[in-house]
Amino acid sequence: MDADSLFFSLDAVAGSGNTLSPEQRAALQSSLLVLRRSYKFRRVLFWGKVLGLKQDYFIAQGRGEDELRDRKYLYSLNCIDWFLLPPATDSTVAQVSGAARGQFVGDPSFVYERVESPRMSEDEAAQSHVNKVNEETRLSVTVHQIDQDVSVVPRGAFIRNHHGLVHVNRSFAGLSESEAKKLDSFLHLSEAKNPKNPKPRSVLQNGELNPAMDFLDVLSDDVPKGSWSLQFESAGRVCILRSLLWLGLTFYHLPGTPQHGYVYIGDGTKHLDLPFML
Repeated sequence: MDADSLFFSLDAVAGSGNTLSPEQRAALQSSLLVLRRSYKFRRVLFWGKVLGLKQDYFIAQGRGEDELRDRKYLYSLNCIDWFLLPPATDSTVAQVSGAARGQFVGDPSFVYERVESPRMSEDEAAQSHVNKVNEETRLSVTVHQIDQDVSVVPRGAFIRNHHGLVHVNRSFAGLSESEAKKLDSFLHLSEAKNPKNPKPRSVLQNGELNPAMDFLDVLSDDVPKGSWSLQFESAGRVCILRSLLWLGLTFYHLPGTPQHGYVYIGDGTKHLDLPFML
């Protein structure tokens, strides 16, 4: 959610039941503007809130010249003081998957430990291995995974120029009501999973594609099928998309206007049982 329209965006997704207190909204409204100036971001967005047992993490996202690749994430415990999250790498993802379990504690320095005892033959000495990772690293990996899996934008809201840079499409006027009722009209604002081997399409579909806009993955291609809930709220004026894979991710769009955004407010756990429930 863009910091410039934070209050309106939070009200648009309030139907999910997850929102912020008036004090938190007021603190974010001012601190996010200071954050943009301090780090010289082109845009700052309120990404969401990860719930913890002791404290909650408020997450902000700063974007530079390239909206897709030039991103930094910051977290705060009080909506005022912000700290950079370390980048998520393959090694940190492996560390988190091997050590972190359960809910977030709410302490960035908290260390998760998990002992692994590999199966050995009788001739080999069994040596247990201890996986350790702190909660700050786990938070970084979780935010990265959520953005990769369920970040959403309407088709046409972003364009890629001839230099390969992704920018906000200033001429985007919003989806029509009929377009907003189709999952094909919504894209993932993340790197395409198979850019060299896209899903085969018919000649008619390929003829309708625009290389400047259709460089992102379409939500209708997501696996498992049925992992999105599309509804219209506020007397049919607001299109709402909710992820069933990462419960707490809510996207909104006002058809006929450029207004759109998404926020995550949840415990940071993936709904791994979803494929067996559909």
